[in-house]
Amino acid sequence: MKIVFMGTPELAAGVLQALYEAGHEIAAVVTQPDKPKGRSGVPQMSPVKEYALQNGIEVFQPVRIRRPEAVEKLKEFDAEVFVVAAFGQILSQEILDMPKYGCINVHASLLPAYRGSAPIQWCIINGEEKTGVTIMQMDAGIDTGDMLLKKEVAILPDDNAETLSKKLETAGGEAIVEALALLSQGKLEAVPQNEAESSYVSMIDKGMGRIDFSRSAVEIDRLIRGLYPWPGTFTSYKGKTLKIWEAVPLSEESDGQPGSIERVEKEAVYVNTGKGILKVTQLQLEGKKRMQAKDFLLGCRMEKGDMLGC
Repeated sequence: MKIVFMGTPELAAGVLQALYEAGHEIAAVVTQPDKPKGRSGVPQMSPVKEYALQNGIEVFQPVRIRRPEAVEKLKEFDAEVFVVAAFGQILSQEILDMPKYGCINVHASLLPAYRGSAPIQWCIINGEEKTGVTIMQMDAGIDTGDMLLKKEVAILPDDNAETLSKKLETAGGEAIVEALALLSQGKLEAVPQNEAESSYVSMIDKGMGRIDFSRSAVEIDRLIRGLYPWPGTFTSYKGKTLKIWEAVPLSEESDGQPGSIERVEKEAVYVNTGKGILKVTQLQLEGKKRMQAKDFLLGCRMEKGDMLGC
């Protein structure tokens, strides 16, 4: 099948790879413009662009996909279907209607739940035990189109947004290849979404990473894993920002003030929360490198009763 692929991040690159390796003709890849990164400000290509260039696929990077000149460019590719995965721009109705089979989206949740731009992070933060990918026929709404195919993925207790993204990347690639095969045979059944079961999730921002130790250890652990590796979670210690990269929630109870250090051992720092104790195993103090707790404690003395977050 002749495809125009639209996507930007690592997950989308994995879906693109699955389509390419399945033998589909990728007429072009549409991805976000290169963006400056870090203090140097050097423009960085998206993972989708990198994969496309490595495999000799034409790349189109419109600032606004809905502009007339961008729409005319899309027409030139004469694709049978547009496949979209975390592209980052909203398509106009004219674009949605352009290809023979319309525009098909690879969405990283089990729709109609977790519509929006950050379903992977929010599934972990909210404590879901499973998620998955939904292949969806796109319409003018935000993730509201008819569902064509679903594939479930379990969320394990130690999964974070990075590891879960890799699982969904694989599932998404498998699901879109299967869906396109069925589509070409006229065997895909479009199932409308039940609006009564729908939910939307907001975008992720840095401020969400501030840890509230009055929450339970389980909730804090889910936040740490859900916001890993970006934007990460943080608190403060003796006037400096302290990032917490890895932790384990313990059911062990104490009457210590939330945010106070209950005890310090060679391999971990144990912090009181609103319910349970958080065993912190990887930290990063402002201006320092990220370290395992045993190495961190060699250069930063912590004691029982010290407060985090004050």
